[in-house]
Amino acid sequence: MALNLKGKTALVTGGTKGIGRAVAERLLCAGADVAICARTEDAVRSAVNEMRDSIQDQTLKVQGKAADVGSESSVRKLFEWLDAEMGGPDVLVNNAGVGIFKDLAALEPGEWDQVIGTNLSGVYHCCHHALPRMRARGGGWIVNIASLAGKNAFAGGAAYNASKFGLCGMSEAIMLDHRYEGVKVSTVLPGSVSTEFNPAGIADWKIAPEDIAETVAMILAMPDRTLISHVEVRPSRPPRK
Repeated sequence: MALNLKGKTALVTGGTKGIGRAVAERLLCAGADVAICARTEDAVRSAVNEMRDSIQDQTLKVQGKAADVGSESSVRKLFEWLDAEMGGPDVLVNNAGVGIFKDLAALEPGEWDQVIGTNLSGVYHCCHHALPRMRARGGGWIVNIASLAGKNAFAGGAAYNASKFGLCGMSEAIMLDHRYEGVKVSTVLPGSVSTEFNPAGIADWKIAPEDIAETVAMILAMPDRTLISHVEVRPSRPPRK
């Protein structure tokens, strides 16, 4: 199913590398103007320049801004910038994430706050600012990148599991609250993805970031009558245990 986002604007958080970068590039290929954010200005600038060099349609906009999604004031400024530079969001992909993997006794309060603040509160902040704008534009799409860790706990995952379990529940509630306003909300739960974020590292058997980007594209390409609210993506042949 072909995806055509010509005339639409997408914001991808954590868009400088890994899943977020792959999603941003896929949405560009579909004709969207794309904005990305990440914590550091250097990372954002480098990723934006690389994407600008690679796109064939030079009429498309690719822009970026440093932002900490765990900070409400930072997110507010991000959306004000997006309004001024690109006219506001039609698509929001909440991908920014932090992983700190320790048992609870070893997990410091600041580490807990960092994981929950980015992975859960960060999605709240972005959705809180995106939803009124999407209403004003007649609708939109929110895709939250969660994890299979949002339904399967693992040792050392106290903070990460809590953030992703919470994200899955929050995403479904947002979907139920706003589906009649033309806003579609979907949650993607990847298993092991071959990025540096994964504690086990990069491996051929894992899901490629581009596969998650194609999953997002599939969600956005569905007819208006249909909403894919929740999709799990797993490696087809993980190592046997």
